[in-house]
Amino acid sequence: MPHPQPVVPIKTKDDHRFELIHVPAEQPRHTLFFLPGMGLSARHYIDFGQALAEHGIEVFIHEWRGIGSSNVRAARICDWGYRELLELDLFDALATIHDYSNRQRLIIAGHSLGAQFACLLGAMKPDRCDALALIAGGSPYWRLFDWKMKLVMVAVMFGFPLIAGVRGHYPGKSLGFAGREARGVISDWTRSARTGEYHPSGVATDLEAGMRDLAVPAIGMNMAADWFVPDASLHWLTGKLTQCRVEHYTIKASDEFPADHYAWMKQPDATVSHLLNWMAHYSIIQ
Repeated sequence: MPHPQPVVPIKTKDDHRFELIHVPAEQPRHTLFFLPGMGLSARHYIDFGQALAEHGIEVFIHEWRGIGSSNVRAARICDWGYRELLELDLFDALATIHDYSNRQRLIIAGHSLGAQFACLLGAMKPDRCDALALIAGGSPYWRLFDWKMKLVMVAVMFGFPLIAGVRGHYPGKSLGFAGREARGVISDWTRSARTGEYHPSGVATDLEAGMRDLAVPAIGMNMAADWFVPDASLHWLTGKLTQCRVEHYTIKASDEFPADHYAWMKQPDATVSHLLNWMAHYSIIQ
C-alpha cells in the first residue's frame, strides 16, 4: 500500500531488500528507531512517527522480513528466525540510521514483538542504544497470564509450530494472530513463551546477559485494556534490564480511546505525550 513518506532502502548480505520508512523532523533533536509488532507493516506506524516528528524527533520505522516492502515471503523454501531478523536486518538498519542521522542519540523503541526486539537489539548493540521505549509490549512467557490465557498460550506453544511445519509457514491472517510468519520466527517466539528467556536458534550472543548489562534510560508503557500484554508480561521483560533506569506507565482508556493493544497506533497523542515527558525528564531530548 503506498504512503507519502520517504523511504531508505536496505539490502542485507543475504540479498534481502526492504525499506525503512523515514519520518523527518525539522531541525531534529534526536532519532527514534521503531520496531513494529509481529505481522504489522511499517506503514501502520506513520501517524505515530508524524506525531513525534512534530516535536523534533526524527523517526525511522523498520519493516520486518516477509512483510510490506520486504522482497521475500515466508514459505517452505524460504525460512528465517530471530537470528536473521537481528544479525542481518536490524544490524544493517541500525548502521544505516547511524550514518543517515548524523550520529545523533538514538532511542530504540518497539511495539509488542518489536518491544522485545528493542531489548534484544540493545543487548547486542549497546554502543548504538541511548534509550529504550517499549509500547504495549512484554514477554510472552505463558506463566505470566491469567488462567484462561494460560490455556490459550499452552495451545499456542504447541499448535503454532505444528501448523507452521505442516504448511511450511505460519498462516497468521487465517488464524487471527499476526501475519504470514516464517517457521523459524514461530519456533523462536514459542521458545520464549515456554521458558520466559531469549535463546534464539543460531544466536551466539548471550541475550539475557546483554539485557542485564545494558545501562540506559528505559520506559515501558502498557495499555489499560490490553489483554495481549498484562502488567506481569511487561514487568517480566523490563525486569531483565537490571542496570537500566526503568519507568512504567499505564495509558488509561477513555470514551474516545479504548487503550487496547492496537488503538494507540491510530490515536497516538496520549502515548506520544507520555513518551516526550519521559524523554524530557531524563534530558534525552534537551
